Amino acid sequence: MPKTNALDPDKIKANLKTKRIGRKILVYNRTSSTNDIAAEYAKNKENDGLVIFAEEQAAGRGRAGSKWLSGYAESILCSIVLTDCKLNAEPLSLTCAVAVADAIGKLGGYEAKIKWPNDIILNGKKVAGILLESKTTKQHQTYILGIGINCHQNKDSFSQQLQQTATSIDIESHSITDRVSLAKRLLTSIDYWLEVAAQTTKDVTEQWRKLSTQLNHRVTLIYNAKKFTGNCIGIDPEKGLILQLDTGGVRMFDAAHTTIFRTL
Repeated sequence: MPKTNALDPDKIKANLKTKRIGRKILVYNRTSSTNDIAAEYAKNKENDGLVIFAEEQAAGRGRAGSKWLSGYAESILCSIVLTDCKLNAEPLSLTCAVAVADAIGKLGGYEAKIKWPNDIILNGKKVAGILLESKTTKQHQTYILGIGINCHQNKDSFSQQLQQTATSIDIESHSITDRVSLAKRLLTSIDYWLEVAAQTTKDVTEQWRKLSTQLNHRVTLIYNAKKFTGNCIGIDPEKGLILQLDTGGVRMFDAAHTTIFRTL
């Protein structure tokens, strides 16, 4: 990775035209988890919009207790503090997925897609993940939005098993990602889509439908340790994924208690 591509807070903030996200930016060389640091800053309501980046995490985590592994300066690893958020967890998760996919955009002839609830897919493989955590203090409810985007990884960066399911922006674009520019696009996109969602979730839901890898496909999922299969017919911003079940009837599944097992 070029040394000039280091995540410099001043370079990220330069000409950053966001209203809320990125009011303050911190960059750590190494840390256990940016979400853990963000949780400490979230205790102060004035830190709304604070963004914490790290070049490397020792204990980065994904959803359902999984680990997020990345070599030094290979990825965008960041957490965003939201102490003043009117959205509930489900529509916020939906909005974040749309924003991250929008920031990655089209690369190498492929458009970033959304695999509900928290994976961003490029050319059929995972390029980014999102972890939304909520924290409740005596004064307010806060959310920590954790994001990991694979940038400089090559095929050998992934284990043999992950090579079938993971990719990076460098791999798909056949070039070297400018991580500072990507960081700017990411913060701008999140700022924009949060503002849109604050007015109405209709536009967010419509964009999700355009980018979904599951809409109109058969999906098998696990909800509270039970398996369900059906056709994905939509998304409800408050209640989650909507399936027309093989057993009959329509049911909604919220992200917090659901894991996708298979999409056909």
